[in-house]
Parts: sequence; C-alpha cells; structure tokens
Amino acid sequence: MHHLLVQAAPAAAPAVSAGPALAIAAGAIAVLLLLIMAAKMQPLIALLLVSLGTALALQVPVGEVMDTLLDGLGETLAEVSLLVALGAMLGRMLEVSGGAGVLADALVRRFGERRAPFALGVAGMLFGFPIFLDAGVIIFLPIVFSVARRLGGSVLRYALPVAGGFAVMHVFLPPHPGPVAAAGLLGADIGLLVLLGLVVAVPTWLIAGYGFGKWAGERIQLPVPELAPEAEQAAEDDERPKPSAFTVIAMLLLPLVLILLNTGLSTLSEAGVLSEDAGWVQAAKLVGESPIALVISVLAACALLGLRRGMRPAEIERQLTDCLGPIAVVILVTGAGGMFGAVLETGGVGQALAGVLRGLGIPLIVAAFLIALVMRVAQGSATVALTTAAGFLAPAVHATPGLSPAQICLLVLAVAAGATALSHVNDSGFWLIGRLLGMDVPTTLRTWTVLETLVGVVGFAITCLLWVVL
Repeated sequence: MHHLLVQAAPAAAPAVSAGPALAIAAGAIAVLLLLIMAAKMQPLIALLLVSLGTALALQVPVGEVMDTLLDGLGETLAEVSLLVALGAMLGRMLEVSGGAGVLADALVRRFGERRAPFALGVAGMLFGFPIFLDAGVIIFLPIVFSVARRLGGSVLRYALPVAGGFAVMHVFLPPHPGPVAAAGLLGADIGLLVLLGLVVAVPTWLIAGYGFGKWAGERIQLPVPELAPEAEQAAEDDERPKPSAFTVIAMLLLPLVLILLNTGLSTLSEAGVLSEDAGWVQAAKLVGESPIALVISVLAACALLGLRRGMRPAEIERQLTDCLGPIAVVILVTGAGGMFGAVLETGGVGQALAGVLRGLGIPLIVAAFLIALVMRVAQGSATVALTTAAGFLAPAVHATPGLSPAQICLLVLAVAAGATALSHVNDSGFWLIGRLLGMDVPTTLRTWTVLETLVGVVGFAITCLLWVVL
C-alpha cells in the first residue's frame, strides 16, 4: 500500500494548542448534550450558550466572537432556510390535495406492504442523484408519512431507508459538490468516480440505509409527526377529485429535473463543450439552482394540485403560510448547529485533530478516511470535511508515484466515507433530520448518527476491498 509521504503546508497556528483545543471541544459537546438531554434546555438557547463559551475558551478574539457566531449561523441558514421553507410548501400542497396519499397507495399496490421501505429507499437513491440530502428528504417526507400512516409501525422503518438513500448519493456520487471538489483536488476522473461511487454506494445503502433502517424501525417506535394535522384532515375530508399518481410524480420530478439541468450544464461548461458566458447557459443554470427550482415547483403545484382542483387563491395562500410555522424551529436550530461548527473550525479544533494524524506513516487510503473523519467530527459539515480533507491530502497524492486512476478515485471515496461518519450535535443535518422526524436528541443519536456512521464505515470497508482488488 502507498503511504502518506508528504505533509500539507501548515495553516495558521490556532490560539490554543492541540491538546487543550481537543479537550475544550470534547467538553463543549458534553456540556451541550447535558443541557439538552438532562436539563431539557431549548436546543437553540443551548447551542448559542455553548457556542459562545467555546469561542471564548478557544481564545477566539473577543471582537471576532459575534462575527464567528453570525457567520456560521448565516451560512447555514443561507443553505437550508429557503430549501426547507419551499420544500414544506411543496409538501403541504401534496398533503392538502391528497397527492401524498395517492402516491403512497400506488407504491403500496405496486411493491406490497412488506417491500414498501425498500421501494421508498430506492426512490430516495434515484432522486438523490441530482438533489441534495436536505431538500430531497423534505420533498419526500409527505410520501413517507402517508405510507407510514397506512401501513403502521414506526415512521423510522420508512424514513431511514429514504434518508440513507439520499445520504449515500450525496457523499459518494458526483454531481454533488463534495465529491466533485475532492475529485478536482486529487485529480480523479469524474466518469470513473461515478462508476466506482455506484459500486460503493449501492451495497452501502443496502446494509446501512435499508438494513439498519428496518432494524431500527422494529426496535424504536416513533409515531408519525403531526406537523400539520389540520392539513391531513383537510385532505381526507376534501371531496374534490384527487390528482393522479402521474401528476404527483411529475411534481416531485420537476425540481429534480431542473436541478439536474443545472449540474449537467455546469459539467459541460467545465469540459469546454459549452461557453460559460453564453446567456442561455447562465439563464438555464439559474433556473436549476435549488431555491429557484423549488419555487417553480411550488408554483406548478399551486396550479395543478390547487387551482385546477377548484381551490381558491386565498385558500392556497393560507395553506402555504400556515405550513411555515411548524418548520421555523427546524430552520433556527439547524442554523444554530452550523454556528457551533463554525466556532470549532475557527478555534482550530479541526487543525488540531488533523495534526494528530499527520506524519504517522499510515497507509494513504487509511489516512484519507481518518483525516476526513476528524474534520467531520470537528466542524460538522460533510461537504466541508470532504473538501478540506481532500485539500490536505492533495500534496501527498500528487507526490505518490504509481497511483492508478482507479486508486485516485478510491481515495476520493475513502475521504467521502470519513466525511460521513459520526454526525452529531455540530452537524446541521443532525438537527434537520431529528426535528423533521420529531425525534429528541437521544433518539437522533441512536438513529441518524448510527446510520451515518454505518454509511461511513461500510463505505470505507468496500473502498478498501476495491483498493486491494484493483
């Protein structure tokens, strides 16, 4: 096996040395868990207090503390707030029109009750090829909840295979930004990365997403969240004709097609096939940006699932406004999780963790996994961990002779696996999934954290096997 031969150029030294920085980070996470789980403090307040205390303990300059907190909060909210809000609106139109129930019935008839979690998970993987984890889960939740109500049992039995499907596609497959950025930094071939990524992602989902999802759903009983019981009841009482399953599928596919248009045009532009400066290319890419694609889909749903069925504009407006209340806490707590991650990153915790591994002479593929893992634990975001770890590894990869194109792709996948595992309280996705499914922190740790860790470990094991074989 190849070994880590060179070290990346050192970053600016943090104010606190590695040992104390790691101890402060561990203590901060422990205090946060105690405040939320034992003291039952509201998570938003707990995250703010712990982030503030951690920033001061890590000796972030006092004049920069608020900027660090607000930057972390703002960057996370910029990524998720519009997606969550518009996804909730699309989901509400699916609910009040009866469309979610129509598609749920169609899935159950087609695949049977026993295979419903498998069918939902496969759909999650297919839809997860072009769309991000958070937006995809939000769009799919009405379908998941409808199937869970019809078939009974824990909502985790149906939700975890779907979330796992989106998760493996998000981290292992282009055109998602993490693997694309890592491929560029390490010099991996995108086409070969897609092929090997599928070889890793599919069995990883079968074991970690579908297998663990069914296992957890049988042991952890979690009811379907009643985020909008009035909408569900309105759909049942509505005597107007229900939309067809084809119309509902079209509403789900529309944002995905638009987003895929964006990624496809970006890929062609980077390859020089299309001109980046062409006006029509820029316009088409703008339409395919996730928030724009979702707002177009919401407008289409209002027309096809609302106005076409006889709903009045005032009724549609009321439904879209009412659905924002229950998800406000989801947005704010998710943003606060990003704030905590930003503090740890600014305080040099990730740099300290990576420094522990540096210069140990371990195999390159193992170093790729471990460096990404410590970056993930330190700052939360899988995409940031993937990109940062790839940049850290790049000098070593470029200086290692004899690496085949397949091995370089496998290094990208090893980094992706490490960047997935151990999602916890500094990951905005941890709060998003937990709140959307109505889980408390202990249940989220037992389900989402374990699922993400299994995705990372299983994906890395398959990657290592391919490394030996290829």
